[in-house]
Amino acid sequence: MIEIRPLQTHDEMRQAEEVQRLAWGIDDLEITSVHMLHALQHAGAALLGAFDGERLMGFCLGVLGADTAVPLKMYSAMTGVLPAYQSQNVGYRLKLAQREFALKMGVRLVTWTYDPLESRNAYFNIGKLGAVCRTYHLHFHGDLGGINAGLPTDRFEVAWHLADGHVEQRLQEGVRPFSLPPLLQSGARLVNETTFNDVGLPVPPSDTAVSDDAEILVEIPADIQAIKQQDFALAQQWRLHTRTLFTQFFAAGYVVTDFFSTPSPLRSFYVLTR
Repeated sequence: MIEIRPLQTHDEMRQAEEVQRLAWGIDDLEITSVHMLHALQHAGAALLGAFDGERLMGFCLGVLGADTAVPLKMYSAMTGVLPAYQSQNVGYRLKLAQREFALKMGVRLVTWTYDPLESRNAYFNIGKLGAVCRTYHLHFHGDLGGINAGLPTDRFEVAWHLADGHVEQRLQEGVRPFSLPPLLQSGARLVNETTFNDVGLPVPPSDTAVSDDAEILVEIPADIQAIKQQDFALAQQWRLHTRTLFTQFFAAGYVVTDFFSTPSPLRSFYVLTR
């Protein structure tokens, strides 16, 4: 039985170090240490863990900050789950606990960053939690190791408006079902339809489309890690291609409002609304 509760002891925080190593494949130089975790928790940070008995399966860390739009927000610095417990709603339950923690403090906005090319994270953050995005950061973290090694660390900064009707509806009703043909027939425009090369990897188009449609779709790889392993130059191409698209459309007033994938072949799409 999974129990969600604050991390309280140094031993539990040492387990959080191990979660970081295994979840992101990073070395000790990039890990937030038990000493820093303890200091943040002592200062009132939201350091919440998912426990299977005494074992920490995953954790999330949220700290208070400021935003130009609101006097107080929470910045969700980390959410990590051990590989053996991923895809079992552990991360989702941690985020719900973080939302409850923030609301009790009177905080209505939580923000965090993630790699927009990671389709699983996009599904979780945008499709499942109902966060939105209008901010793109170039090489946000500088050079990183582990699963982030090699590519510029471009990041979406998402906004999770905790008491907004969009978020409450998404949490109550779940992920919206999407199908590509009906979206296109209803007027949404796919601005970067991909092709597949001779080994089945998706390739972005050479040109980026300009659009002023009310709703557009931006395609990303369904598995950027597989592309990095098989064709690193192609992964770099995807980074630069999507960087151009997102910075262009965010500047034009578009907001990422949803995300979905389609099977056979597996393809992934962001929904942007103007």
